Amino acid sequence: MTVESVQPQTSDAPAQLREPPLAGGAVPVFGHGLRLVRDPLDFMSRLRDHGDIVRLRLGPKTVYAVTAPELTGALALSPDFKIDGPVWESLVGLLGKEGVATANGPVHRRQRRTIQPAFRMDAIPAYGPIMEEEAHALTERWRPGETVDCTSESFRVAVRMAARCLLRGEFMDERAERLSTDLATVFRGMYRRMVVPLGPLYRLPFPANREFNRALADLHLLVDEIVAERRASGQKPDDLLTALLEAKDDNGEPIGEQEIHDQVVAIITPGAETIASTIMWLLQALAEHPEHAEKVRAEVESVTGGRPVGFEHVRSLRHTNNLILEAIRLRPAVWILTRRATADTALGDYRIPAGADIIYSPYAIQRDPRSYDRHLDFDPDRWLPERAKVVPKYAMSPFSVGNRKCPSDHFSMAQLSLITAAVTARYRFEPAADSNDAVRVGITLRPDDLRLRPLPW
Repeated sequence: MTVESVQPQTSDAPAQLREPPLAGGAVPVFGHGLRLVRDPLDFMSRLRDHGDIVRLRLGPKTVYAVTAPELTGALALSPDFKIDGPVWESLVGLLGKEGVATANGPVHRRQRRTIQPAFRMDAIPAYGPIMEEEAHALTERWRPGETVDCTSESFRVAVRMAARCLLRGEFMDERAERLSTDLATVFRGMYRRMVVPLGPLYRLPFPANREFNRALADLHLLVDEIVAERRASGQKPDDLLTALLEAKDDNGEPIGEQEIHDQVVAIITPGAETIASTIMWLLQALAEHPEHAEKVRAEVESVTGGRPVGFEHVRSLRHTNNLILEAIRLRPAVWILTRRATADTALGDYRIPAGADIIYSPYAIQRDPRSYDRHLDFDPDRWLPERAKVVPKYAMSPFSVGNRKCPSDHFSMAQLSLITAAVTARYRFEPAADSNDAVRVGITLRPDDLRLRPLPW
């Protein structure tokens, strides 16, 4: 099963365009922003009841929320919309303006050409030994019956895999801990800035603002350390950082230092945050659904013959990979995305003005009962080929589509498959007494404070 194999839904072109309806519940000054802060997942999930596109007020802005999966696909594929809007304006402060995650147009296309070779299908097996080593090292760090802090452990393995595979650096746990702590603070602050755009108030020396600024500065310092160490070493391993240091712009000149910096931030930061969040949800699902954990354990033993799971086994772990897809469907790390209209245009039968901000929620779309039978059930078998073909196209696009599709989708799935298989082959899980798996909402979704006890089978 691949996500791309699900079937599309189409509709006839509208005879007359109309303005989307305004969602109810707006309050003076803040609009719908307070509802997005208080219970954003429920708020976004209910919007489709009011239409395939609805208007929201976020402070002084009017934002168009897209709720139908076929329209999110059209949005991602249309040249009339670019990466921009509230989420991306927030991300620029972290990722910079010159990285592949935030650039548009010719610069974005050039940057994708630079980084794409590192994520080709034929390049990924070379990362296999590192992925295996880190996945098994994770299980070796744990002791049966002792509580595991899933937040720190998930960030540690995600950062180490990315750094060792893509930047060829031997990064100590201290850096992973720094990144984990900084990301939690920065992403939480960026979400507040997105939904309650109070502008100058975020520059005042309030404690939350000082904490946000300190964490953001440390993230950029960490990236400068990585680049400086590589330059000082004089080494040129065949990795993504070497490709960036030797990349040329459209005039054949070396790309600037700021672009190198922003590209490294764009490689390490979103990947660490989204992969770590997904690992946390996978661990939570294994603890909550022991029957599926047992099926994964049995599958791994059958495929490997009782040997340690390796990269060569990943494609054969069908139930394991379906479990990962189902965890991503119900708890997508990237739960909200935005675009901006570059011209007066149409989306479905609605008129979208030039400059309008568009917002949509993979979380809401992937839980929509119009697309999924028993939409809130955790059911990995819904991704078996005979069942997956009835899922509407774009009702499940965890790595996006079009020219903004995540270039590391296969790399990420290989990471997740190896980690899930390695930990489940060795342990079953139960929640620790002080665990809190409530959803923590920021730019990404993750458990608030997941703590599990690994136990032998």
